[in-house]
Formats: sequence, structure tokens, C-alpha cells
Amino acid sequence: MAVAAVAGGLACLMAAPATAQSLTDRFKSLFGGKSDEEPATAAPAVPQDTGDLTCPPVTVRSGASTYAVAAPGKQPVGNDLRFQATISKMARECSLNGGVITARIGIQGRVIAGPAGAPASVQVPIRVAVVQGGVSEKTIATKAYQTTVNMTESGSEPFTLVAEDLSYPVPPGAAGDSYIFYIGFDPQALKPERPAPKRKKQ
Repeated sequence: MAVAAVAGGLACLMAAPATAQSLTDRFKSLFGGKSDEEPATAAPAVPQDTGDLTCPPVTVRSGASTYAVAAPGKQPVGNDLRFQATISKMARECSLNGGVITARIGIQGRVIAGPAGAPASVQVPIRVAVVQGGVSEKTIATKAYQTTVNMTESGSEPFTLVAEDLSYPVPPGAAGDSYIFYIGFDPQALKPERPAPKRKKQ
């Protein structure tokens, strides 16, 4: 009987589908409120539906996991904190077209009002980058995104952002094994670019 039970268990395992989850499925499992949700720092490198291509793992870049804003002229600590945003969960999906990989990175987080009081709406700046890891990291592609969070009296609002258009060339050989998606808050993305100085007429 024990042998039969083990054989039955193996049959069930072999019958399980081995196809990779789509971004929608990942969002359902990550953001659907289940008790087995994965933390942002534990996102595994799950192969996506891209043939022989492996979709790089996604993680929060060190030092960019929170975004704190203070009252004007103050530091974002203690009673001077207006609000703080954090990243909690992530999902990603990759597609291949003509030698170019296009990634969709899903990000979920929360904005919490501070003692100084948050504004009615908050601009959350996030940067997504694909980086080749190693002794000296090399940025392959990077792009900044923003999402608006409307605050309520509760003082705690969730946000979801899907970066859908980050593209980069297919890595040569086994180089793709060292690729990783980094995400993090980037306050510099909120600042408008300075116009180029006008040349003086001679």
C-alpha cells in the first residue's frame, strides 16, 4: 500500500502543468490577498513563456525601497514626515520579438501619511532597470515611471504600477544568466529636465 501511495503521489506531480505563469497569473497570486504572498525581496527567477529565453529575476535595489517626503525645508523624519511610500510585491513577464526582449514589470506598494500630513494626491516615482550583474554592474536599459496616488482620510493607500515598455537586446550567449531587473523609487524622475542653454549669437 505504501508503494502504491508513493506511486500515486508521483503521478500527481508529473501531471501538474509545467507552463510558466503569465503576468496576470502572477499578479493574482502576488496581489490577490492570499496568505502565501511572496515578499518583494524573495521574487524567484521563474522562466517565462519566451522559448529558450529566461526572464530575469526582479528585486528592489538596495537603498531605493522607500520614498519619504518631508515638509518644505525639513528632513523626512519624525513629525516633519509628510508621507512615505514602500514597495511590497512585484511580478514580471518577458516577450521576445526580432532579437529584442520587452519586459512588463508589475509593482505594488503603499503610501502612508506622516505626522506632517500628506497632500491630497501623491506622485510616486519609480525607476525600472535591467542590469548585467558581476564584479562591475552594467546597466543595459533603464526607464522612469510615475503613478498618482489619491490619499484619503485613512492615511494609507495602495498603489499598483505596470511598466510595460522596457526593451533591451537579447543578451549574447550565457550573459543573460547574470541579468536582473532592479526597481526602486527615484525622486529625480519628478524633476523636469533643464532646457539646454541657448547659444549666444555672434
